[in-house]
This record gives sequence, structure tokens and C-alpha cells, in this order.
Amino acid sequence: MTLSQILPFAAVSLGMVLTPGPNMIYLISRSLCQGRRAGFTSLTGVALGFLFYMFCAALGITALVIAVPLAYDALRFAGAAYLLWMAWQAIFGGKSPFEVRELQPDSPRRLFTMGLLTNLLNPKAAVLYLTLLPQFIRPEWGNVLGQSLTLGFTQIAISMLVNGLIIFAAGSIAAFLAQRPGWQKAQRWLMGTVLAGLAVRMVVDSKR
Repeated sequence: MTLSQILPFAAVSLGMVLTPGPNMIYLISRSLCQGRRAGFTSLTGVALGFLFYMFCAALGITALVIAVPLAYDALRFAGAAYLLWMAWQAIFGGKSPFEVRELQPDSPRRLFTMGLLTNLLNPKAAVLYLTLLPQFIRPEWGNVLGQSLTLGFTQIAISMLVNGLIIFAAGSIAAFLAQRPGWQKAQRWLMGTVLAGLAVRMVVDSKR
């Protein structure tokens, strides 16, 4: 594939990664609570989740998951339940991701695992690879598997770059928030509302 063939897909991928979602929220929360290193550790888990979906899509397995309503719904409802749990913790658990205070840090293993689960429990990641990649694959260009992997790695590279920049900026926000403790309550409720809204949208979102 030439650069002119990859650029349109790269532009679409950039627009999607800039849209706020569970991955972005989790990475920001970890960066603010534990610093940039924790954010980047979580990002490695997110990257592994993308790799999983990419290879599944390339081999045609994701099509089976989406084609079976029960499998799709199980993934969708599990993701919604996970977001609701995070919303409850943000509001009532005293562990708002935007609350700047001393917290018991998660281990690197837990950070990695939670980053992976956040991505795997988001059905939009599977839908992205099922619906987006085929639109940019042309059998006349050659090996279809090779095209799928090329586009998949392009999307992952863009996602890692953008999220890495977000993590870097989120870490510097911590000092700003620490000087404004009055914002902590608003932060908890804002985060909880956003997470709950994402969960509701995930449940009611129509399947395509």
C-alpha cells in the first residue's frame, strides 16, 4: 500500500481517537491520580486490546462476534456495567480520577490489566475494525491480510501517539487542580455523570 492509500484511513482514525471515550477517560484519570508513568503503563494495556481486535478482524473472527447477537450483547453489557462501576466509584467511592490527593497507587500489573479491559469491554473497538477497515481494503491491490495489518497498525500508531500526548498533558494538570480543592466535588460528579452517560449510551446504542 502506498502513502496516498493509507492517508485517508489515517485521517479517519485521527478523528475517531480525538472523540472522547472510555479509553481516553481512563488514561486521563490514571495520569492525574498517579502521574504520567501510570498513564503510559495503562496505555500499553490499551494497545494490547487494539492488537487483539486488529488480528481478530484480520482473520475474520470479529465478524462472527458481531454476527451473533448474544456474543455482541454480552460484550456490550459487560462494558456498560464496568463503566457504571467506575461512575459509582467516582461519585461515592472517594476515588474520583480527577481528585488530586494521595492515593494508594495501583501496581503496574493492575494498571496494564485495567487498560486492557477498558479497551476490550468497549464494543466500539470491535465495530471500528469490522466496519472501518473493509472500506479501505482493495483486493486488486494485493494481499488482503497484509492490507488489513497495515491499516490496523496505522490506526494503533495514531491512537498511541494521540493518547500519549493526552497523558503527557494530563500529568501537568495535576498541579493546577491541586491548588483548587473546591473543584474536587464538581470533578467527582462530572466524571461520574460522563461515565454513566457512556454506559447508558452503550446499552441503548442500536446494533449495526
